[in-house]
Amino acid sequence: MGPRVRPLREEDRELALGLCAADPVGNVLAAVQVEMLGRRRLPGAELLGVWREGELRALCWSGANLVPVTVDEPELLDAVADHVRNRGRRASSIVGPAEQVLGLWDRLGPGWLPSREVRGDQPSMAISATPAVEPDPRVRLSGLEDLDVVVPACVAMFTEEVGYSPLASGGAYAARVHELVSTQRSYVRIEDAPEGRRVVFKAEVGACALGVAQIQGVWVHPEHRGQGVAAPAMAAVVEDVRRRTAPVVSLYVNGYNTPAIATYRRTGFEQVGTYATVLF
Repeated sequence: MGPRVRPLREEDRELALGLCAADPVGNVLAAVQVEMLGRRRLPGAELLGVWREGELRALCWSGANLVPVTVDEPELLDAVADHVRNRGRRASSIVGPAEQVLGLWDRLGPGWLPSREVRGDQPSMAISATPAVEPDPRVRLSGLEDLDVVVPACVAMFTEEVGYSPLASGGAYAARVHELVSTQRSYVRIEDAPEGRRVVFKAEVGACALGVAQIQGVWVHPEHRGQGVAAPAMAAVVEDVRRRTAPVVSLYVNGYNTPAIATYRRTGFEQVGTYATVLF
């Protein structure tokens, strides 16, 4: 009997978390959704389980993004791809461990709209110790009073990274930034400039599950790049996140971004895997 795909239910949470725990850093994005099973329902989104012979063998978060977990066996990838394809394309990206993402994309590609970009080599890096450089004491949690400069900095980062403004699709992005700030997951270094206050550095805890906090949205203002800002700033983020949130701090970075990779290594991050992202 072949694999069977069905949405996971609250009673499946522990089994699904067990799958994610095989690689907590690689699977943190999906594990966030698994931990929320039965507690929150997002319209149009579902957490898919792949069952074979009565055993949960794989899963895939299908929402704003597609995030596969342990679906690296061809038969399991086929089952996920068939289910997702029949629902039509809803996700803005496929993201996660590279082997699984690229395997899923190989199966979905012919039936979906063309991708804008495939980033197949994104080192997944983590740190679980004291940073290797002194933290910048000017980096702090942002507050709601900082939103006037934090939101534009986040928009600038997203536009630079993805190629279009996130504000083009409405107010959801600004609402997400507000959520991160209000839940103390947004870090900034802000300084005065001739035009007014300026975000020099920013980063957010974009996901946290299974003792892993994934940092996203790292950005240095263009006028401050090449000045040694990023490593001490990241050290400050790591130090506070490990103290308040999770013992392991992770991130993933484009393989071609050698300056960023060097900065993270200088901070104390080590590569533990490889991510991939397919952007639509």
